Amino acid sequence: MKISSIPRDLLCVSLLALCVSGANAAEKITLKLAHNLDRSHVVHQAFEEMAKEVQQLSKGDMRIRIYPSSQMGSARETLELLQNGALDMTKGSASDLESFDNTYAIYNLPYLFKDQQHFNRVVFGEVGKEIMDSTKDKGFFAISAYVAGTRSFYAKKPIMKPEDLKGLKIRVQASPTTIKMVELMGGSPTPISFGEVYTAMQQGVVDGAENNIPSWVQTRHIEIAKVLSEDEHTSIPDFLVISTKTWNKLTPNQQQILMKAAKDSEVYQQKQWEKVDADSRAQAKEMGATIVSVDKAPFRAAVKPLYDDFAKDPKQAALLAKFEAAAK
Repeated sequence: MKISSIPRDLLCVSLLALCVSGANAAEKITLKLAHNLDRSHVVHQAFEEMAKEVQQLSKGDMRIRIYPSSQMGSARETLELLQNGALDMTKGSASDLESFDNTYAIYNLPYLFKDQQHFNRVVFGEVGKEIMDSTKDKGFFAISAYVAGTRSFYAKKPIMKPEDLKGLKIRVQASPTTIKMVELMGGSPTPISFGEVYTAMQQGVVDGAENNIPSWVQTRHIEIAKVLSEDEHTSIPDFLVISTKTWNKLTPNQQQILMKAAKDSEVYQQKQWEKVDADSRAQAKEMGATIVSVDKAPFRAAVKPLYDDFAKDPKQAALLAKFEAAAK
């Protein structure tokens, strides 16, 4: 049948239906989120909660497909995929992000936070939001932040003072600040992908590593490095990072839904972290591992040059002043 033979009213209705159908199809979207954490990690679980909420709030029009456990590469590789437009979202710690934008370097300064309350006021407050928004012109920015406990050294022997690090190859993230920190403390920093650490310790490529207690236990690093020396040198947050290009493609309503779910995931993750930290400490004891207390003063003194370097950069010095003000 020719179009000209269709009644005009019926034709208009048909065209309108096609337009509405096309508009609805355009609103449906699936976002790809890849990260390097295991499915058991609380940040992955927070992402799963976020994905459920996004699907519920959008009535199925928005979905998040998650690729955990380095399925799409290391943290650095997924950040590069995101910048290249091949990925929508990823998880990046401040150590990972420092290599992509120096603003995040401040979070890698050792002994930066006075306590957990100070950490929360900075990371989830105005200063933290300023940092998260600062990289939009670099092709990405953070939409939520997550606690990751405090990082300490673990090896086959206790590390009670900086001198104990002498001659030890310590696995670190590829963060210039963290690398400098370990050097100042007397160790040999060795950047290795997170997923390769167990084998590297097993084969003697590195003598130890530094991370939070849940990661030490869950990754089974504890099987090789039985002693964690709780010097608590850093409290480095994790971030959910989105491609600026992806964000700009979302409708205002979709942006609102994603932001709400992302912020709710922060609250969920914080509650889960407290439980996991307590459980991991108990598990470490059951496995015959040791957590030793450390006098932090010698470690703080060793890393003072890092702060001196920061003070030379007016932008970093101003940011550090805001961090210090949040402690009062």
